[in-house]
Amino acid sequence: MPERAIAPSAELRRLVARNAPLWAGEAEVVRSYFDGPTRSRERDREWVLRQLYKEYWDGIVPPLAALGRLVPALEQGVARAELVAAADVLAEEVRHYALFADLYERLGGAAPAPEALRARGAWAENDALMALRARHREQHGALGVRAYRFTEGGYCTLFSEGMRLAGRGGDDDAIAAVCAAIHDDEFEHMLLGVVDLDDDSLDGAGWALLGELTTAQLALRIEMRNAQFGYPLSRERVAALRGGAAAPLAFDYARATALRAARAQHTR
Repeated sequence: MPERAIAPSAELRRLVARNAPLWAGEAEVVRSYFDGPTRSRERDREWVLRQLYKEYWDGIVPPLAALGRLVPALEQGVARAELVAAADVLAEEVRHYALFADLYERLGGAAPAPEALRARGAWAENDALMALRARHREQHGALGVRAYRFTEGGYCTLFSEGMRLAGRGGDDDAIAAVCAAIHDDEFEHMLLGVVDLDDDSLDGAGWALLGELTTAQLALRIEMRNAQFGYPLSRERVAALRGGAAAPLAFDYARATALRAARAQHTR
């Protein structure tokens, strides 16, 4: 299918507009913690440990399993380029895990082994989010996968908010540096993941269902982040954010379409 290098469709713009307040809601959670009165080094260790859990169990493990399936089938239905792409994804996830493990140790912790990390780092709201995503994939197939890709990363709001700590000194500069490094890896991938949904295979009912799936997932991301950071926002405010109360984040359409055009040119 040819790349759309000019303008995103009206359907994609409506989907983004529907979800942009939820991205902003997740950003508000993180910002409220970083700027709030309950923050401490101990609490920083708690949220970083939980992020370390996500980087390992939600980040490293799935592409590692995928690579294990691809390697035996190389040259027998699996192309070399597909294997290289999968290995690149795994390498990036390992790098992100290592950055957060180093940060956790800087904050006075000792990075636990994987099974101990699963016991200490997991939390109910993240489990609920991952279960919802899995259910959407099982029930809706390719459309569920599209919803997962759209919501993955939450417009990088954790990392963009963390980057704003730069210049405060000490641990804040260390957190900002980790967030900046991961943001550089993730932001363009995230943009492409959104605009790559824009093709001719979806009818009106498909776009409507995609909107329902993505907003349900992003609403749970707000709950997940609020729990991860020790509930900096009240239940009432979280409920309002889940309902779209935050001013929407502006999606970078210009950068996204430029990336698609550059990729199309490169692959010709």
